[in-house]
Amino acid sequence: MMTENPDPLVGRQGTPFEFPIELGKVREFCRAIKTRAPEYQDGAVTPPTFLMASALWQSRENSPWGDDAPNLARLLHAEQEFVFHGPPPGVGAILTGQSRIDRRYTKTRKSGGVLVFTEIVTDYRAEDRLVAQVRQTLVETSKAAAQ
Repeated sequence: MMTENPDPLVGRQGTPFEFPIELGKVREFCRAIKTRAPEYQDGAVTPPTFLMASALWQSRENSPWGDDAPNLARLLHAEQEFVFHGPPPGVGAILTGQSRIDRRYTKTRKSGGVLVFTEIVTDYRAEDRLVAQVRQTLVETSKAAAQ
């Protein structure tokens, strides 16, 4: 059973952050994901999942959680979606990202435990134009995962 209740965290945003697309970082990312696609190597476009590297450019202020961060021992990453409004950004682009808590809902497990789902959306803009959105779904379990 799924329930959706008004939640004070929904709509909360982190402060914007800058994410410059640098050729060296794109090449390092390509090496990590084991791709040699030429369009990525010369920086014409970035791999779609490269936006996840922006996490390294963020600080606590950029998180929409504020002082209400979930318990990491009970947190699972459930889903990730990348939506581009045009081609993925290329080297030289300077993106401004901002994350927000878009939706929260709970599901009751057959075992009686509760799962809290949180959807976080990060908008990436260049020159005030929406370039991409990353949507991630996190799940907080009612008890910590087995060690």
